[in-house]
Amino acid sequence: MTQARRAAVFSELHQRPELFLIPNAWDAGSAKLLDSLGFSAIATTSAGLAFTFGRKDGQMSREETLANARAIVEATGLPVSADLENGFGDAPEDCRATILAGIEVGLAGGSIEDATGRPEQPIYEFGHAVDRVRAAAETARAGGFVLTARAENFLHGIADLDDTIRRLQAFQEAGAEVLYAPALTRLDQIASVLSSIDRPLNVLFTVGGQDFTVADLARLGVRRVSVGGSFARAAFGALKRAALELRDQGTFGFAKDAMSYAELSALFGK
Repeated sequence: MTQARRAAVFSELHQRPELFLIPNAWDAGSAKLLDSLGFSAIATTSAGLAFTFGRKDGQMSREETLANARAIVEATGLPVSADLENGFGDAPEDCRATILAGIEVGLAGGSIEDATGRPEQPIYEFGHAVDRVRAAAETARAGGFVLTARAENFLHGIADLDDTIRRLQAFQEAGAEVLYAPALTRLDQIASVLSSIDRPLNVLFTVGGQDFTVADLARLGVRRVSVGGSFARAAFGALKRAALELRDQGTFGFAKDAMSYAELSALFGK
């Protein structure tokens, strides 16, 4: 599909009454596997990508991120929404440039966050954060791109639900099509956000601290659920367990859970 068609399909998914799952791929191979399992769309993960390069999250460049996004787009016929971090720069113009580049590589959508990447001031000042989303939204709207705006307070240890909702409401008014507050861990927090906005909400499942299911989120009215870097971490966890079994026990039990060479060859040979 063309970028415009993928974006239209992606936008329509958010208008349906039922929740949809958007798993996060970290490379072309993981995207192909997820595509084969019947999902409606795929997201990328900045953390998963960084881990494959032996780096920590936040250390990938715009060019590296978009090259990976292009590879994922080319590996699947599904709409792909990219984790575009903070737009790879502080200025609204940086967000605008990142969205334009995302459209060029064929992305159906992507997210811009209000995190600075600086520990001493992890979240952008409110007004500046809104200006950045507005610039991204204007560019996205003109290019047929589904913009997700992220309020990052909770992900950076700032448990301020009122400010998070205030930011999401402002991002909504600035033109974001989807809203996202990662690291909310309780259903009552998510319900408060939902009652305060009138845009589709993405909820992130992260390993640990969340005692709810997809069905619980659907009952609340959540429209989209992603897993961030969780699948990539699960893959690294499997690699570590296999390596430790081989090193410490000298056995090969890990092979029973592995996909077969033939299965992967058939999948990737399509």
